[in-house]
Amino acid sequence: MKKITLITIILSLILITTIIKNSTKKFEDETFLINENIRSLIKDYEKSKLEFNYLSSAEKLIEYQKLYFENKLVQKKIKEISSFELNHE
Repeated sequence: MKKITLITIILSLILITTIIKNSTKKFEDETFLINENIRSLIKDYEKSKLEFNYLSSAEKLIEYQKLYFENKLVQKKIKEISSFELNHE
């Protein structure tokens, strides 16, 4: 009787351990995927933020003009800017 009880306890412990291990593995996989997605989104956010900070500043644009475009760019007032449409036929 003691042997049967001992074997039953050992088998049930093995079964419980297997179930817990499988559920933990699934949880780790899901956590890993979420972390990878977050890392990717953080990189995209940082790139966008960097572009916005550098390109939205008028001082930076004027500085870039002097560095890269020399006198090719002309400063305009907002009232002088208008829109136009291109028709591709």
